[in-house]
Amino acid sequence: MERTAGTRSPLGHRMSKVTVEPTAVTLGHAPTLLGLFPLQSASSGCGFCAPGGFLKRRPVITLTTDFGLADHFVGVMKGVILSISPEVDLVDLSHQVAAHDIVDCAFLVAQSYRYFPPDTIHLVVVDPGVGSNRRPILATTSHYKFVAPDNGVLSLLYDREESCEVRHLTNDQYFLKPVSYTFHGRDIFSPVAAWLSTGVEVDRFGERIADYVRLAMPAPLRSPEGTVTGAILKVDSFGNLITNLTPQDIPELISEKPPSFTIIVNHQTIRRLVTSYSAGRPSELFAILGSSGYLELCTNQGSASTVLKASRGDEVKFVPERSGGHSGLTVHPGP
Repeated sequence: MERTAGTRSPLGHRMSKVTVEPTAVTLGHAPTLLGLFPLQSASSGCGFCAPGGFLKRRPVITLTTDFGLADHFVGVMKGVILSISPEVDLVDLSHQVAAHDIVDCAFLVAQSYRYFPPDTIHLVVVDPGVGSNRRPILATTSHYKFVAPDNGVLSLLYDREESCEVRHLTNDQYFLKPVSYTFHGRDIFSPVAAWLSTGVEVDRFGERIADYVRLAMPAPLRSPEGTVTGAILKVDSFGNLITNLTPQDIPELISEKPPSFTIIVNHQTIRRLVTSYSAGRPSELFAILGSSGYLELCTNQGSASTVLKASRGDEVKFVPERSGGHSGLTVHPGP
């Protein structure tokens, strides 16, 4: 992408010639592009311009809760943040996490956080233990910060990041007063996220801890005969069943000549893998490797959850045939 001399930025500044080469970065199973929009200005002095004339990127805070949108909770949290850090960009990741469902929230956060710009602050409030002795925490990775209750909601983050520093939020200088027993999203988590976005250093908020809560997520098991037993991690809003099976768990499924196989859920079977939802026949149950990187069980324009009478936690068995043939598996190209 090239900007030529004589052009103007959205703020009216003259632009010098800058050539930017997008950098492709692989996040999980999907690429993203970073560095596409560093606008350069020949002048400074604007509130949006950093020294040297580069337009500053506004800080980003995402919000993930189980509050829904019918009540005032989400709006009040945003009001607290904007009162402290008015230049921040707020992104609603989701407020429809199943009520009190820590595992559902952990999956959502793990699937989302790496698609945001570096230094994004992720504010996570699914907090059935609010008002108890559970700790509020700040977790910092090489690129992101997370403000959340210490109840395991960041467990998948801990599994995926090579290093993660966790602090107990104890410095009430950065809390709203008085702190209620029922709304730490407003009184602790939102103001801390806001102060972080203004540049307050992480060590100002509290001491490091090593005994943070880390939930044990179900892991697939492979038998000597090759059967892989997993579980349903999530039922999405379309009724697709997202399992905890990945290509690393069932590499034969993505091999050059995959074997015939059977997937068993609630005594019902699936025997076909396709590469897109539309490639499945109407009312047919089929498997797909979804964008989350997990094996999904689906039906075309229907609910696999309803058809299979399956929900999160139910067992899933992948049984490859060992006869050497592979005619029972048909992988159909997408449209």
